[in-house]
Amino acid sequence: MRLVFHPLTLDRWPDLEALFGPRGACAGCWCMWWRMARTQWSQQKGEGNRRALRRLVSNGRVPGILAYDHGAPVGWCAIEPRENYPVLERSRSLARVDEWPVWSVTCLFVSRAYRRQGVATALLKAAVKHARRLGASAVEGYPAESRSGRLPDAFAFTGTVPAFRAAGFKEVARRSPTRPIMRRYFPGAK
Repeated sequence: MRLVFHPLTLDRWPDLEALFGPRGACAGCWCMWWRMARTQWSQQKGEGNRRALRRLVSNGRVPGILAYDHGAPVGWCAIEPRENYPVLERSRSLARVDEWPVWSVTCLFVSRAYRRQGVATALLKAAVKHARRLGASAVEGYPAESRSGRLPDAFAFTGTVPAFRAAGFKEVARRSPTRPIMRRYFPGAK
């Protein structure tokens, strides 16, 4: 496997649709979970969320990066400045640790055939490079951690602690037993 990474732009939108499939990756989410109130998210679950994400991309936003293997899209990582995720900003357990301006990784999605092969870690490393190129001084993530063993795929949409550790992230806070806040600073940033 030889992965390459590209930011999601309008010309790559069909690749995201192919990766997410007709259900929008996770039950019609289309990576909108952290962007809108739960009632709105539920009301437009599926097609409405797909249109909402496409509007962001059509308006020039780059909400994340895609991973490709031999030209086929195999993974996705949502990453933008934290303030672009209003639900995250209102979260008590994931409240800001400090006033450090961070970019947030809010979603990792890997095609079923590519899971448990290091794609998530590679996506995280590529996301860090992407954010750094765009001026970020730190990247933060909110991985899920199981207390009883392996985490079911459906609950790992924010990534896993081992993947974040392997990508150089360190835990900076934990307000929930299963949801640490992990961060990676760039050299000279702190």
